[in-house]
Amino acid sequence: MRITRLVDLSVPVGPATVVYPGDPAPRLTVHSTIERDGFNLLDVHIGSQSGTHVDAPYHFEEQAPRIDEVPLERFLGPAVVVDASGVGPRGRVTWEHVAPVADRLGEGVVVLLHTGWSRHYGTAAYFDNPFLDAEACRRILESGVRTICIDAINLDETPDDEHPGEGFPVHHLIARAGGVIGENLRRLEEVDWADPFVMCLPIALEAADGAPVRAVAVELRA
Repeated sequence: MRITRLVDLSVPVGPATVVYPGDPAPRLTVHSTIERDGFNLLDVHIGSQSGTHVDAPYHFEEQAPRIDEVPLERFLGPAVVVDASGVGPRGRVTWEHVAPVADRLGEGVVVLLHTGWSRHYGTAAYFDNPFLDAEACRRILESGVRTICIDAINLDETPDDEHPGEGFPVHHLIARAGGVIGENLRRLEEVDWADPFVMCLPIALEAADGAPVRAVAVELRA
């Protein structure tokens, strides 16, 4: 097999990285330089949910597996792109959006929710993200899928003073099923070929609720 196309689905991690309200902002400072020390080295401070990242079940369920306990196969596999690009701000991604590709769902499949919301990354509008409807989530999980990713800051609605939201029903559903969530992906509109393969392998942070990833989609051909 050879890679004929590759799309980087990750946002950069640095001082300008968008974080969920209240989360720690990344800080990258120079620790060593070639001129002074003979080598370059950064001092890195980030939250476990910084940038493009995955959530372990432990993020919302106290007794569930942590990121270094989740089987690695949860973080890679054949992907199915759900086109929900027309839902708009705080719109629901429902089963109606999933139905056209429902016959391709199953164990080991990575679901990519393409809302197009990554175009708002770095603006206030990014926090008015579309989100996955709980009933649609249940039906996706019933198919055997255990990995769901979105090109937005949150798979659930992001609450604020004007929009209290519904809590985090989708996070809880996926956590209880032993699944994982990927957030802050980008460029899903470029994953436009048949049978993409996606990898979202996290840093193995000990006993953590989640970790940043370098997410990529690849086209493989014989």
